[in-house]
Amino acid sequence: MKYLFCLVLLLSLSLAPLLAQRTFTNPIKSSGPDPWVLQKDGWYYYMNTTGRNLTLWKTRNMADLATAESKVIYTPPAGQPYSKDLWAPEIHYFTDNGGTGRWYVYFSADSLNNLSHRVWVIENPSPDPMLGEWTLKGKIGDAANHWEIDMSVMEYNGQLYAAWSGWEGPTNGRQDIYIAKLKNPWTLDGDRVKISQPDQPWEQHGATPVEWQKNGEPPAVYVNEGPEFLRHDNKLFIVYSANACWLDYCMGMLTYSCTGSLTEPTNSTKIRQPLFVQAPENGVWAPGHGGFFRSADQKQDWMIYHANPSATDGCGNKRAPHIQPFTWNPDGTPNFGKPMAKTPMPVPGE
Repeated sequence: MKYLFCLVLLLSLSLAPLLAQRTFTNPIKSSGPDPWVLQKDGWYYYMNTTGRNLTLWKTRNMADLATAESKVIYTPPAGQPYSKDLWAPEIHYFTDNGGTGRWYVYFSADSLNNLSHRVWVIENPSPDPMLGEWTLKGKIGDAANHWEIDMSVMEYNGQLYAAWSGWEGPTNGRQDIYIAKLKNPWTLDGDRVKISQPDQPWEQHGATPVEWQKNGEPPAVYVNEGPEFLRHDNKLFIVYSANACWLDYCMGMLTYSCTGSLTEPTNSTKIRQPLFVQAPENGVWAPGHGGFFRSADQKQDWMIYHANPSATDGCGNKRAPHIQPFTWNPDGTPNFGKPMAKTPMPVPGE
């Protein structure tokens, strides 16, 4: 009996590490501005701004991102309108009417400086986006060729839609959120429609540094950018980032009424206060550019966002990806809480 007890004890001790809950600590990678996650067939595909190329990560659990397989899938040739300042890439997968699926990456880029930023699209027919060949489909934007960044795309009731951040005219000073239907994954269908602008007091923190003003930037830039679609039951939201990324970047939200056209501005309403703000007490500043995914066991909703480790880190590569679970309010709206402290927490359910 004594030997049996010892055997059971040894077995339980050997299995304890396997039975213990795995944990992780934010940030999940040391650097990663403008993070994006797509979940497909048991894999998470992740991208963030590198500035010089399009890099794709692939992992079974987002908590393991720092050690995940990665690959540079596209480096633009020199001397092109999309050769520099590659920002906010997003990978998507769409199936055409014939049932053929293809991967698409949307990214913002310019030829020389921010004034020429536009959104571009590459395509890959391979079942695995880490394999196959990525080819440029071209620039995607409105007929008037306005400045634009941070495009995200969604299929809703059989129709593709794109949302992005743009200037109303040819000069900087205010970034608005625009939306349009798509004819196909790389072509807008009709004119853009503005659905949000930074018109709330909490969205109007945008004073630019004096040295920037010497280089031609306006005294203030008011920002709505990084729009992301979020669906829950029969509701549809557009979560976006507000304020300057060098100040108290935060997140706001539009709620679509689910009646009438999605491209009609009056069919969406904006919350009157920020949805997600920095938490200095937890060591998290300027959280924004949020995205969403579900745990592999489909039991939890998670958000991903970038944040700075201090108040003075600005818009550079100190912005790192954080993930945390979120819940839903009784009225069906998301409850993100506040940025969690950099302490161990359970990994997304596997």
